[in-house]
Amino acid sequence: MDRRFTLGALLALTLVVAAPAGAGAAPNNNNSAKLTQAVTVAGIHEHLDAFQAQADANAGNRFAGFPGHDASAQYVYDRARAAGYDVRFQEFSYDAAEDLSVLTKVAPPPQRSYLRFIEFLGATTSAPGDVTAPLTAVDLKIPSTGGSTSGCETTDFAGFPVGSIALLQRGTCTFAVKVANAQNAGAVGAVIFNEGNNADRIGLVNPGVTGTTIPVVGATFATGDSLRGGVTNGPTGNTVRVKNGFFFQTLTTRNVIADGARGDSGNVVVVGAHLDSVLDGPGINDNGSGSATILEIAEQMAKVKPRNQVRFIWFSAEESGLIGSQFYVDSLTAEERGKIAAMLNFDMVGSPNFARFVYDGSDAGAPTGSAAIEDLFNSYFAGRGLAFEPTPFDGRSDYGPFIAEGIPAGGLFTGAEGIKTPAQVGLYGGTAGVRFDSCYHLPCDTIANVNDTALDQMSDAAAHATITLAQNTVTVNGKRGKGNFKPKPLHAAGPASAH
Repeated sequence: MDRRFTLGALLALTLVVAAPAGAGAAPNNNNSAKLTQAVTVAGIHEHLDAFQAQADANAGNRFAGFPGHDASAQYVYDRARAAGYDVRFQEFSYDAAEDLSVLTKVAPPPQRSYLRFIEFLGATTSAPGDVTAPLTAVDLKIPSTGGSTSGCETTDFAGFPVGSIALLQRGTCTFAVKVANAQNAGAVGAVIFNEGNNADRIGLVNPGVTGTTIPVVGATFATGDSLRGGVTNGPTGNTVRVKNGFFFQTLTTRNVIADGARGDSGNVVVVGAHLDSVLDGPGINDNGSGSATILEIAEQMAKVKPRNQVRFIWFSAEESGLIGSQFYVDSLTAEERGKIAAMLNFDMVGSPNFARFVYDGSDAGAPTGSAAIEDLFNSYFAGRGLAFEPTPFDGRSDYGPFIAEGIPAGGLFTGAEGIKTPAQVGLYGGTAGVRFDSCYHLPCDTIANVNDTALDQMSDAAAHATITLAQNTVTVNGKRGKGNFKPKPLHAAGPASAH
């Protein structure tokens, strides 16, 4: 396959690890008011700058099992240890299978890069390759009521410009037949998109093609529709880049686990964030923002003597399928899992076109106690006149393995590939019709991609929830705590602007 770098080359790069800063001067930030004041954007940026430097020194990423992540894990380990935590690495191996495919509209302007796994994906069985050429539509049926025959007959390619990329639609014959016909007509690549005639034919196509020599990607109906330039047969007027390639390797990586030295070890609050990035970029919002936030909270809680033990975990290989968090949960005995009172998850808390999303603890699949965690965040935002919205536990972050074991969970999220609505602009500002994070899973997810207003507000809410549950989990699991720290529930729905 076409790969721009190898693991061996990456391993030869230097790990950049910042010297740990001592936490000896940290005050006893033992309540929400003190801790939220102590947790600052400047402090979080110190960690984000380190993560950016580690990615810059290591092929531009912090992918689990690669040197950039190793450097980040060592940095977190050193900082947490200097703050007085009992820190350990939890090492594991996993089979990395990363799609490196690319689909980009190159011309005319504006250029647009489509999101892998969301708007398109590579065909695992097609030939590797990387081509840029004019895009030609082949007998598309739009609007479709079913029965598209795009590319099924050689006559569909009458007049097809040799050297073009074929835009094909799902339907009738096999993907292999469509691609073989395109290749024989002189196509140098192919984009196959879904038919769009019903809900099952709108999302991603995963085309299985063998025996061809041109690169192929599969796409959603919306992606294909946007690329066709308004035509159903013939040149679309668009020039596109199609790259098909995959990375397969068994890698060794590690979670970082930091236990507070004080508090009831039989009633543990887990505060988690994933530390790894995708292979394509440094992952500073996704999820340097969450990782840096919980590290700053940990440092500012260094002198706190909480009622309950707080365990900070920086998970690895989340981007490859929640592998690090699943490994951690699987490593626990039933008794150890029973000692976890709550799991707080912070994944992307600095999106540039942000919203304030709170995981919906009232979801049907959410364990008992999760609604109380949601209420803790909601009450915090409502008390400050800040709008917020629920977001479902959709299994896309590290809370997943915890809630599967019945452990109450909650957390915050500022948005990824979703599109901000005009109504949300009224609540949060920003730009309608634009993704919450236009650099999601892309090389541009750098320090410049982080919104400091979002980071400030969400880190304060994260700190508030962490210290509150560190002192009292009575609303979550009935365990008594320090009375002064009993969470105040949000009794009323409140104004529309607060939800």
